[in-house]
Amino acid sequence: MSRVAIIGGGVIGGGWAARFLLNGWDVAVFDPAPDAARKIASVLDNASRSLPGIYDRALPAKGKLTFHDTIAAAVEGADWVQESVSERLDLKHAVYAEIVPALREGGFIASSTSGFKAVDLGAKGASVVVVHPFNPVYLLPLVELSGPADLRLRAEPVVRALGMYPLQMEVEIDAFIANRFQEAVWREALWMVRDGIATTGQIDAAIHMGFGLRWAQMGLFETYRIAGGEAGMASYLEQFGPSLSWPWSRLTDVPDLDDALVATIAAQSDKQAAGRSVPELERLRDDNLVAILRGLRQQGSGAGEVILAHEATLPEGGEIDGLPVTASRCVPVTWTDYNGHMNEAAYLELGSWATDGLMRIVGAGPDYIAAGKSFFTVDSRIRYLDEVQCGERLSVTTQVIAAEGKKMRLFHRIMTGDGLVATIETLLLHTDLTTRRSCPPEPEVAAALTRLARAHDGRIAEGCGGAVGERP
Repeated sequence: MSRVAIIGGGVIGGGWAARFLLNGWDVAVFDPAPDAARKIASVLDNASRSLPGIYDRALPAKGKLTFHDTIAAAVEGADWVQESVSERLDLKHAVYAEIVPALREGGFIASSTSGFKAVDLGAKGASVVVVHPFNPVYLLPLVELSGPADLRLRAEPVVRALGMYPLQMEVEIDAFIANRFQEAVWREALWMVRDGIATTGQIDAAIHMGFGLRWAQMGLFETYRIAGGEAGMASYLEQFGPSLSWPWSRLTDVPDLDDALVATIAAQSDKQAAGRSVPELERLRDDNLVAILRGLRQQGSGAGEVILAHEATLPEGGEIDGLPVTASRCVPVTWTDYNGHMNEAAYLELGSWATDGLMRIVGAGPDYIAAGKSFFTVDSRIRYLDEVQCGERLSVTTQVIAAEGKKMRLFHRIMTGDGLVATIETLLLHTDLTTRRSCPPEPEVAAALTRLARAHDGRIAEGCGGAVGERP
């Protein structure tokens, strides 16, 4: 078990704590604020509900969370130190002076700073690399790595192991890459409010109803390349390049955040919130991000590619009560309905993943399918035995009831930590994908199925073969 020290448990530090914990790391936190534990517990609650839901495999068992009264106690024995204290250079230097003596030999400090260069952070002798995340840290994959090349290279595998995307920056610059873009858009937005051109609600709608959706799966240059038509980027620049010199923007100026502008922004922002609290808005944000990230995962595009790469490293398989575990995952918000629990259609989807898991076990996985053979479902019966909520971890075991010629009959048991919540009985026919007609499975697959059927023979499968609505 790896151990990380989180120095500073605010919004960013708490997000880091959640990201590490849910990826199986033990987390030691130092934060002198009296309510630090409560705040981190709130972040962890949100993260536990959302992060596992973007994957189709279960994350590792959660690590252990501890709080410490001194920096040295938190850092002692840590494999990684993540500093997330306030953006004051003097404060960071003071904190580093306490971290360095407690570091393991050859250790370094990873800073969450949103603007300082590593060379300035390490000006008093500490080995520091910028590892700059984005809020919410437990969901957004981007991490900007800036500073000494050797430390950036050492930091990258840790970042990837957390399911994040390390953006290596060879050139050090204040505020890095992404924050400079955010700052530019933010500055222009402030001017629009200041000049009475747009309200906070109009500006936010322009982003999340328009180009923000494009940016979720393609960056600026790819988007504009497409806008240039078949001629590509050169055509776009030729058409729209001259407009860069037009007086559309006030990006070189910064509006004075006087009392009147602050009051205007605050009032408009309150109206936008429509009475929703910050925790309610955080939950909405996370649910939206899970839905977007799962969509990108399905296509393997943008952040979805990062999710798939991390998911491939997560363990699967094992046994429960002598039966193979064919699926294990957490319930994403996209599987829930207006009643607040897992929708009935999602059980069938989970059952299909479990069937795929059993097919891989018997040698009928992706390579077998690519060669032109597979199993098609022809009948299913689901029993819903208990409610399941968003974020709950589900494990599915599969019993081979029968393997007779072209037929494969399976019985899936869906379980939470509290017990059985559903069963799915399914009948499949082996099929030739070229003719779309049933046919006998290849000998090695038939033999593997027969072995499992014999091993599972004699087990009681309560509800298997019963009529719809039948209960003990």
